[in-house]
Amino acid sequence: MFRRSIYKTPAQLRSMVEPGLITAAALDAVRPLIRPGVTTLELDAEANRVILERGAESNFQLVRGYRHTTCVSVNEEVVHGIPGERVLEAGDIVSIDCGAQYQGWNGDSAITVVVPDAERPELVARREELSRVTEGSMWAGIAAMATARHLGDIGAAIQGYIEEQGVSSVSGRTYGILREYVGHGIGRKMHEAPSVFNYRTPDPGAEVKPGLVLAIEPMVTAGGEETFVEDDDWTVSTTDGSDGSHWEHSVALHADGIWVLTASDGGAAGLAPFGVTPAPIA
Repeated sequence: MFRRSIYKTPAQLRSMVEPGLITAAALDAVRPLIRPGVTTLELDAEANRVILERGAESNFQLVRGYRHTTCVSVNEEVVHGIPGERVLEAGDIVSIDCGAQYQGWNGDSAITVVVPDAERPELVARREELSRVTEGSMWAGIAAMATARHLGDIGAAIQGYIEEQGVSSVSGRTYGILREYVGHGIGRKMHEAPSVFNYRTPDPGAEVKPGLVLAIEPMVTAGGEETFVEDDDWTVSTTDGSDGSHWEHSVALHADGIWVLTASDGGAAGLAPFGVTPAPIA
């Protein structure tokens, strides 16, 4: 039985640059709209507008049974929230997951934004801290990809970063890492092999070498790790009602280094604290 290689050729890596930039542009357009009074469906519409204007299509809409461009998850919803008539409120923590397919190649990325709330600064501080820890763990995993020998090194770096944060200085609770939902390879399809765990595993995993493209996406909670799927059959929420955060980038490893496909600067700003400088795909 033929099995497609998980490693891309240099030409294939070059083909993944544009869908990554389109995905980044869609999220950049959505970010300033995340404010009180805006519905999650309005956020979805803006992402879709940008993707279509760039000559691409939503790869989320290509998933069987799903008809939206984004997933919008609010507060205790960690991932896979369905856009709809929900109106955002001050203090909400909102995760937006989005992807674009362009000329047969895919990008996938997610951000978390906390809606300002002047009347509840402690709530905002707690949620912003959760988002910072989650984003930081993503960049730790991406930085590890630059020197990793196996996929397990990436998951270990993500978990290690979260553990280094210790107990939340605001909520007084430890952070939880979702175990049932993980990162993945990406290329001709949005979800490809291999799986990318956000925690340590006894199996070292596949070899990390040039041609590997991964969607690295830690999903972290401000409490327990247990989740359940809501009645809509998509939305994943925490069992204990604790807040969730989701950050994601699509990252390519090539002969000269790594390049974050879904970041306009290739990941330079996010990788700088880890002493890693991204190298453009030639």
